[in-house]
Amino acid sequence: MSPPFSARIQLLLLWALGVLIGLVGRAALALGGPKFASRTTQPVTEPLLLLSGVRLAKLIRQRKVKCIDVVQAYIKRIKDVNPMINGIVKYRFEAAKKEAHAVDQRLAEKQEDEATLEKKWPFLGVPLTVKESFQLQGGEGCTVAAACSVIGVGSDIGGSIRMPAFFNGIFGHKPSPGVVSNEGQFPVAGEAQEQFQCTGPMCRYAEDLTPMLRVMAGSGIKKLKLDANVHLKDIKFYWMEHDGGSFLMSKVDQDLILAQKKVVAHLETMLGASVQHVKLKKMKYSLQLWITMMSAKGHDGKEPVKFVDLLGEHGKPINPLWELIKWCLGLSVYTIPSIGLALLEEKLKYNNEKYKKFKAVEESLRKELVEMLSDDGVFLYPSHPTVAPKHHVPLTRPFNFAYTGIFNVLGLPVTQCPLGLNAEGLPLGIQVVAGPFNDHLTLAVAQYFEKTFGGWVCPGKF
Repeated sequence: MSPPFSARIQLLLLWALGVLIGLVGRAALALGGPKFASRTTQPVTEPLLLLSGVRLAKLIRQRKVKCIDVVQAYIKRIKDVNPMINGIVKYRFEAAKKEAHAVDQRLAEKQEDEATLEKKWPFLGVPLTVKESFQLQGGEGCTVAAACSVIGVGSDIGGSIRMPAFFNGIFGHKPSPGVVSNEGQFPVAGEAQEQFQCTGPMCRYAEDLTPMLRVMAGSGIKKLKLDANVHLKDIKFYWMEHDGGSFLMSKVDQDLILAQKKVVAHLETMLGASVQHVKLKKMKYSLQLWITMMSAKGHDGKEPVKFVDLLGEHGKPINPLWELIKWCLGLSVYTIPSIGLALLEEKLKYNNEKYKKFKAVEESLRKELVEMLSDDGVFLYPSHPTVAPKHHVPLTRPFNFAYTGIFNVLGLPVTQCPLGLNAEGLPLGIQVVAGPFNDHLTLAVAQYFEKTFGGWVCPGKF
């Protein structure tokens, strides 16, 4: 089933708009925008910055390391690196130092033993950063990857945890829907879109994923099986190298296909695992499914709150096309991604006939995947069709997010896992997908992949 001719024309126009925005952005830089020298983040020399959150917390609980020393080390790293990456938009160094001293004082008083501390505050004393999607896209990925933070909180409605994690070579987990609260996110998802939006952990070390998820989930953790023992040899692995191809999306890079095949070969030869190559034909509708489902009305018949309405100050409406013109002249207060999203939103209009058609496709694809994976299978799939792109290039390929967005639509847990670097020093990675509420499987596979393929690579060493 192909999309109607009118729908294909709309998608083509959106693609052309993305290309235009990207070209305008490049021209703006060439004609006087900020110039970026070729700089490389310096390698980490402070040993405290090379410890996982779990290990840091244990050392702090055991009084072998002071919290203030850890915080000071991260503050120094941030001051050295953030002017280059601009990943942290607000500093709170003095408040962090006061909190660190309070932690050290509490530990000095020895009010609780180590076991009690671990149960009540598993990450006591460990610095973390939180994504402003809280109003900023992508900053959390580079902040964690550059060793300016060890653990972080991200948000994901179409891949905004997994894509930055992939581009920066770290781990990112999109939990099963309804496990972690989305309270505090901006913009707020509508009733029909709430199931697509997820809040989850981003970190350098796989062993931090599960304890972070426990903390973030709160009472929602009861829906998962994180205490279950996972035997990798008993897991059934399935893999698919691309979605079948679409003129609106990039072809999957050969580097990523080779990395995926390397993973498959290892699982078969070294682990003796069952690995099956599959072709899910309906995956080619990933983009149409995400766009159609995001335009859905709520149960009360109301359309979702529009992003463009949230952009204006005090409810004052804005004209995205006019803002694009102003941006080209350096006069708009809005970023080009936010303007682009507002323009895209104009095409996310509810169409009952189209919705019913693609809802049937979504239900069929979900049924196929859930039955295939059951409670003992995982699906390996590209995190993105290309390795980390240069600035503004993603705007010329605005629909590549469909490789991650499809799993928001299907409501499945996914962990993005780094797989080392390619010949140019850019991160490779893969998505590990499981059936509903089987997050423990993807998290276990993430830890195994880290041990096998190296995980996060310290910046500046390539």
